[in-house]
Amino acid sequence: MAKAIVIYETVYGYTETMANAIVKGLKDAGVDVILKKAIATNAEELKDFDAVVLGCPTYHHDMVTTIKTLLFKMKDAGLKGKVGAAFGAYGFSGEAVDMIHDTMKHIFEMDMIEPGLKMKGTEIATGEEVCEDFGRKIAERILK
Repeated sequence: MAKAIVIYETVYGYTETMANAIVKGLKDAGVDVILKKAIATNAEELKDFDAVVLGCPTYHHDMVTTIKTLLFKMKDAGLKGKVGAAFGAYGFSGEAVDMIHDTMKHIFEMDMIEPGLKMKGTEIATGEEVCEDFGRKIAERILK
């Protein structure tokens, strides 16, 4: 069975809501999924998954520290060619998703779902279906 891990960090709860909806989309498509917060994730365990999905809010035009630290540790996890995706909530700008996406694509050489999913915090309450669709899109890539 295809396996994915969704790793996230949240500040106001919006990115966590997105993560839960993405997990639902993956599960509905038949993927075995684990959901973890970034601080509880060991980069070495990522090699056991078909897809690695990272979620992070944009906070002061940047990623939050726990995701940034995880990205440094992921460099040596052997993720080349694995499916990757980035998502996150934002208030004004949304740069974190692009930074994560670019790192996963260009440094880790992952097969990225493009574009990453960015949602304004105020849109998430009515946009969970968009997140579920993103999860199904990831599932399609790893199930083919």
